Amino acid sequence: MRQKLIRFEANKLRKNIIEPGKPLFDQIKGKWNQIYFNNDHPIVIELGCGNGEYTVGLAEKDPHRNYIGIDVKGDRIFVGSTYALEHNLGNVGFLRTSVHQLENFFEENEVAEIWITFPDPRPKDREEKRRLTFPRFMEIYRKILCDDGTVKLKTDNTGFFEYTLELLHNEKIKHKALDYTADLEHSPLKEDHFGIETKYEKIWKAKGSKIKYLKFQFENYN
Repeated sequence: MRQKLIRFEANKLRKNIIEPGKPLFDQIKGKWNQIYFNNDHPIVIELGCGNGEYTVGLAEKDPHRNYIGIDVKGDRIFVGSTYALEHNLGNVGFLRTSVHQLENFFEENEVAEIWITFPDPRPKDREEKRRLTFPRFMEIYRKILCDDGTVKLKTDNTGFFEYTLELLHNEKIKHKALDYTADLEHSPLKEDHFGIETKYEKIWKAKGSKIKYLKFQFENYN
């Protein structure tokens, strides 16, 4: 608990963390590039970023895109924030909020790419509405993504992967350009993730789990 409190206090002073109580928290919607990144590069967000390993990993691989890690846990994003500061990653920011609130922080068409990396699979049927690929979340993603923006999912959980594929195959989510694999390590899609692995991904792989991956774009309504 003491460590969490120390991290929370540090977060209050960090410019690369946007959280409740800071001016940008209420001003940033639609203005990420203008008042935070100060460039016009495409914006990529990672949902449920945890310690931010994927966010900073992607930012290091591609300095010509802006990356935002999103999580409700302030003590977790402290870790990614620290790494970004120590490595002078100016194309990284962290937003402390829930996925439900995304539309409060991004305008329509503001985001170029969404990564969902190893989310809680919510395996019980009564928790279906909390899965990050549940249709109501997908509708939020569709709104904030630009035309031809892409959603990318990595998971070790077969049930969650198949659930998401079923939504897409049954056309409950209008989409295009769907591509997927149940074994990313041995797939032509392997290059999509730039070799970046989270701590938990390494643990699951060491136990013999195959990493599942899919990507798609939303079908335009008009």
